[in-house]
Amino acid sequence: MDCGAAVARAAQNKSLTIRGLKQIKRLLPLLACVHDVGTQRDRAGNRELFFDQYAALILLFFFNPTLKTLRGLQRATNMAKVRKKLGCSRTSLGSLSEAARVFDAEALQAIVAELAQQVLPLHRGKDAELLRGLTAVDGTLLPALPKMAWALWVDEEHRAAKLHLHFDVFKGIPCHASVTDGNGNEREQLRAALESKRLYVIDRGYAEYQLFQDIIDARSSFIGRIRDNAVYEVLEERPLSEDARKAGVARDCVVNLGCEQSGCVFKQPLRVVAVATGKTDKQGRPEVLLLATNCLDLDAAWIALGYKYRWTIELFFRWFKCILGCQHLLSTCRNGVAIQAYLALIASMLVVLWTGRKPNKATFEMLCFFFQGWASEAELLAHLLSLGETQSKKA
Repeated sequence: MDCGAAVARAAQNKSLTIRGLKQIKRLLPLLACVHDVGTQRDRAGNRELFFDQYAALILLFFFNPTLKTLRGLQRATNMAKVRKKLGCSRTSLGSLSEAARVFDAEALQAIVAELAQQVLPLHRGKDAELLRGLTAVDGTLLPALPKMAWALWVDEEHRAAKLHLHFDVFKGIPCHASVTDGNGNEREQLRAALESKRLYVIDRGYAEYQLFQDIIDARSSFIGRIRDNAVYEVLEERPLSEDARKAGVARDCVVNLGCEQSGCVFKQPLRVVAVATGKTDKQGRPEVLLLATNCLDLDAAWIALGYKYRWTIELFFRWFKCILGCQHLLSTCRNGVAIQAYLALIASMLVVLWTGRKPNKATFEMLCFFFQGWASEAELLAHLLSLGETQSKKA
C-alpha cells in the first residue's frame, strides 16, 4: 500500500469526520428557542457560547464516536468548519464547564415535547388501537462520581443520578423526562408529570393507591402491578376468553381495592387481573402477577399484553446507556447531567425521525458511518430498506 498516497487522500478528505454537521445544522432553528437562556447571568455582556450552540455541540458528541470527552468536544471547536456550521466561536474548556451550570436544562423540555409530537407511530395494528396512548414509565440510574455530592444514592462512595422517563410505546420514543439524585422518588416524579389521555403502564415500584387515583383524576388510565398481599373486595368475577387464557390470565375480577388501613382512596371500582408468567418464584411456586387497572372494557388478554409492553422502556434504557453512551457523564452538576440526558433523548428521537425506525445498534452505527463520510446515502437507504424487509418477514 502506498502510505504517501493514503496520507494525501486523508488530507484531502479530512473534513469527512465532521460530515454530520450538516444534519446538526438543520436542528439550529429548533434550538433557537433556547438561544438566550442563561444570558441574564452574563452581566459583562461578553458571552460567546450560547445555549443552542452548546446543545449542538453535545449532539455532535453523540453522533461522532471520535468525540469521547468534554476536552475532545472543546478541541472540535478549534476546527473552522465546526465553528461555521454551528455558529459558535472557539470555546475554552472552562466555558463548556460553565455552560452546564448557567443554561437551564428544563428549557429543553419544550423541544422534547415538540419532537415527540412530530414522530408518527412506528407500530400500527389492533393492539396499538386498543391500547392507545400506552406509555411505559420507569427510572434508571446513571453512575456518578463520589465528588458529585448532590447525587445521593447508597453512600459517599456510591452515587448516582436517576433519569425518570415516560416512553411512548407505539411511537418508540421518550415523551417526558426528569433527572434527580439516585434516591429521587419515582412516584412523585410521575405524579408531577401526569397528562390526560395516556395509558400508563408501571411496575410494582409505583404501587401507591393515591397515585392510581391521581392518574384517573388526570383523565388517564393505568395498568400497574400491585403487591401479592394486596387487599380487595371482589364485586364481580369475569369469565375468561380464549385469548385471555392463551395470554396466561388466571383470574379477572372487578374489585374495591384497598381497605381502611390503605386509606380507602378510590372513588370507583377497579379491576384486578392475575397473569401467570410461566416462571417460578424463589419458593418454587408458579409466579403470578397481579395487575390493577381502571380499564374495565378491555379483554383481560389486552391488559396482560399492555403490561408486557412495559419492557420496551427497559430496551430503550439499554440503548440510552450502552449504545448512545450516556453512562459517561460530561458534567458533574445536576443541571449539566440533565442537559446531557435531555439532549440524548432528543438525539434518540432524531434517529426515529430520520430513519422511520426505532433506534438500535446497527442503525446507529450506520448513521455514524454516514455522518463521518464512510457510508453513502444510498448505502444508508439500503440498510433501512433491509430492516423493513426483515420486519415484513417476521410479520
